[in-house]
Amino acid sequence: MNENLKTMHTKAQWTNLDSEQVLRVEKSGKIDRFDENTMVLIEEDQPFHNGMIEVKMRSRLLPGAPDFARGFIGIVFRAKPDGSEFESYYVRPANGNHPDPVRRAHGSQYFSYPGYTFSYFREFGIEGYEAPVNIQLDEWITLKAVIIDEKASFFVGDMEHPVLEVADLKHGANARGAVGFYVDTGTEAFFKDWKTSRF
Repeated sequence: MNENLKTMHTKAQWTNLDSEQVLRVEKSGKIDRFDENTMVLIEEDQPFHNGMIEVKMRSRLLPGAPDFARGFIGIVFRAKPDGSEFESYYVRPANGNHPDPVRRAHGSQYFSYPGYTFSYFREFGIEGYEAPVNIQLDEWITLKAVIIDEKASFFVGDMEHPVLEVADLKHGANARGAVGFYVDTGTEAFFKDWKTSRF
């Protein structure tokens, strides 16, 4: 594993998939807790504030994954080095083409750690932080995030318009920190071709 990758409650290794080297990530801690700091951070000299994050990612369900597993996979940004605060966007590929419209509506999620988890938003009926997205398990998904101050736009695939727009990132317009990859329970995650640009 590259020395500039820092795992948190995850294990990560380079592996060969379809004849190319990709980063494989799996959650290894906080297994029974959700929307936690289970991630891999890319350690860079300059913290990320405003800019664009691009990555290709692919998720499978691990053997023995619980019934609620959805292939949770995504990104984190503006993460503190100790993982105590960050913003995140992830997708649930198992929901993407599900026949249940409620499942489809929960295709992707913004959350902010700590505190503003998917369960918090749902418990209090706070809308605007989830969106459907046409994806599925075990396929490469292209994700692009555009972050400017307190606003974020998340694009999936070759979509011209964002899947989800967030106008009030919970850590505010001035937050800075690392960029990285997010996984949750039951996911075998793969990442490749990532790049970060700053505005």
